Amino acid sequence: MASLERLEGLPAELLLIWHTHRVPLLLSAASLIAIVRLTIYMRSRRTKISLSPAPSSPVAKVNAVELKPEWLPESTTLDSRTSNLDNHTEDTVVVAKLKKGPKTVRGRKLPRRKAEAPPNFYHQTDKIQPLIFFQSLSGTTERYAAQCSKALTEWTSGCDQSTSFLQPQLHDLSYIEYDDYFISPPKAEPHIKHFYLVLLPTYNIDTVLSTFLENLQDTHNDFRIDTAPLSGLLGYSVFGFGDKEGWPTEEEGFCSQAREVDKWMARLTGRKRAYPLGMGDVKSDAEMRMEEWRIGVQEALVEIAEGRGLGEGVSGSGDPAESDEEDVDVAEHRDARLDDVEDLGATVDASTAPVPVDFTTYKSRTISKPTPKEMVPVTSPTHAALTKQGYTIIGSHSGVKICRWTKSALRGRGSCYKYSFYGIQSHLCMEATPSLSCSNKCVFCWRHGTNPVGTTWRWVTDAPELIFDGITTAHYKKIKMMKGVPGVRAERFAEAMRIRHCALSLVGEPIFYPHINELLEMMHKERISTFLVCNAQHPAQLASLIPVTQLYVSIDASNKDSLRKIDRPLHRDFWERFCACLDILRNRRFEQRTVFRLTLVKGFNMAEEVKGYADLVERALPGFVEVKGVTYCGTSAAGSAGLTMQNVPFYEEVAQFVTELEKELISRGLSYGIAAEHAHSCCILLADSTRFKRSGKWATRIDFERFYDLYEGKVQGTRTDEEGKVVGWRPEDYVGEETPEWALWGNGGFDPRDQRVWRKGKAPKSEGGSVGMGAKKGDVAVLEI
Repeated sequence: MASLERLEGLPAELLLIWHTHRVPLLLSAASLIAIVRLTIYMRSRRTKISLSPAPSSPVAKVNAVELKPEWLPESTTLDSRTSNLDNHTEDTVVVAKLKKGPKTVRGRKLPRRKAEAPPNFYHQTDKIQPLIFFQSLSGTTERYAAQCSKALTEWTSGCDQSTSFLQPQLHDLSYIEYDDYFISPPKAEPHIKHFYLVLLPTYNIDTVLSTFLENLQDTHNDFRIDTAPLSGLLGYSVFGFGDKEGWPTEEEGFCSQAREVDKWMARLTGRKRAYPLGMGDVKSDAEMRMEEWRIGVQEALVEIAEGRGLGEGVSGSGDPAESDEEDVDVAEHRDARLDDVEDLGATVDASTAPVPVDFTTYKSRTISKPTPKEMVPVTSPTHAALTKQGYTIIGSHSGVKICRWTKSALRGRGSCYKYSFYGIQSHLCMEATPSLSCSNKCVFCWRHGTNPVGTTWRWVTDAPELIFDGITTAHYKKIKMMKGVPGVRAERFAEAMRIRHCALSLVGEPIFYPHINELLEMMHKERISTFLVCNAQHPAQLASLIPVTQLYVSIDASNKDSLRKIDRPLHRDFWERFCACLDILRNRRFEQRTVFRLTLVKGFNMAEEVKGYADLVERALPGFVEVKGVTYCGTSAAGSAGLTMQNVPFYEEVAQFVTELEKELISRGLSYGIAAEHAHSCCILLADSTRFKRSGKWATRIDFERFYDLYEGKVQGTRTDEEGKVVGWRPEDYVGEETPEWALWGNGGFDPRDQRVWRKGKAPKSEGGSVGMGAKKGDVAVLEI
């Protein structure tokens, strides 16, 4: 009962207490709330501390250095590179609350932080796959690469860690897809890791190597690709071949392209240079230096196989010290770009006024185009090599050379096959080219890589007037040098001082020259016939070519694989380009005389390829098919390209091939027959009998004066359109005299007016048979160029 009374009196007591002490209680509660709010406000005013830098904003890094928290004295500075707040071992960045009003940016170049080392992802159960990349024109680097591959194969099979290595793979940079190897490591099984070895020559001309370098640079600068897309590689190493005779020092260009590739590979791999750049002089110590380099690479591979990575060195992957220079290059490259607004703060000098930034307009940077360089500079080794071979370089990309058949005709010792087939006397013919550059590096090329190569025209372009005046002047000068040679006939020497024909087939690709049509018009205006040879790799230029006296297309193989091996084209779509040129030739066969030029190389493009060649003839339907055995020059460079005397067919082998080709074409209903031969040149002519036979007799020669009249419009041609209107002329409109009896098939093709000169010990024992049937293998190449 008493407890119940206490409960009933409790509210009254509380009410009494409240009325008695309500003022102090309200003041206490208000004070508590004020203290809490003040505490929250003060905590929001304090500087926040972050234990790691913000990776996405360069401005934050600048602020971290220049701004300081309010609780520091005025005279105190704070540098995030030297601070160690709260005893943390990592670098810290202090970000202060910005005061109201504009901020004065104090520019300061910050050193780039070293990238953290990627984890060692190689395990003892992984397999190492060495990939050897090379690029070669003359075949020298290809030979060294093959030697390196063979030596590595023998070493990996015999070393203690042989189970860790796979057999090295060899790749030609001319034929691989860069995206498959140099944007990311090749696709393979998870337990297979790759190691790159790159062997490169040095050129001062545009080659596939130039394209490769551009690809590496583009990959590095592409914002869509990671800055080190090849960091998945175990490592890499580069070896360069140079010529100290042409480039004595590295500063003057010795192994310059290998050094460039080494630099870009360091960036793309995250600086995984496993062994320093090797360099060797091809004329002295290349083999010895490459052996030293290979042994060093093998030691690096052993360290990787044992799980030691790339060894000790600069933080990141065992980088050599010169990687610092690469960092400077990258930093300078980034400093030069002002695309990002965040980068502006680090480039403004403190003494200058704030730079106004217009965020509404964004002007693109003006990119200066590189100045075109000369194709063959006068000071280049290429110029020296070509000049030594007898070429006269005109301007920076054209050339002329007196043909050996020209010398022979001046002395009354016979003209080349073009006289037997078409009536061109060699002493009246000039051999020249407006472009020394080519898009192929054929195994049978007489220059063996001394001429430049390229896929696009990127050089200084000389005017056609300069080229025409230069080549004609140089040719006459060379003819004049023959006046004191014993045996030169006075009447032929006088005739030679009037150029009547021009063979645009000296070296390189004539239609590569951007103003080839203007040059051809100058020749036609001077009544100089034009025999132009192209290699079927530039369909656009071929389609826009004006009519020439006779248009040649080199057909060196009957299928894609064979063409790749023998012509070694630079274009990756070489077969598609080749086929497109054949279609263009078919469409233009009624506008000008068209010729297939087959160069037979034994062991490359002869065996069981008759049907393949017949397919190509059926596709393009040329007016003529010239079949010629390859000429061996007898140089070491030819051997390194894969060509020896064993690849030179006998004339009887060429004749047998042509006979089989004729039968195959006839079996398909095509009207081709063997028209003429020139055994001295190991050359035989097939022709379309429906177009170049008159009264049952072959008429393969050309009426040149008639061609000029047709070209100038002095006479009307017979080519008509669908409505019957005359629109031009046909090759049949300037067919010349009948093919002489001595040039027909079976008669040898040697001009009876001239005197055959046999090499010592090569003359046939009996002169009773025809010259063609009595010719030996040595005779065929005696005067051939």
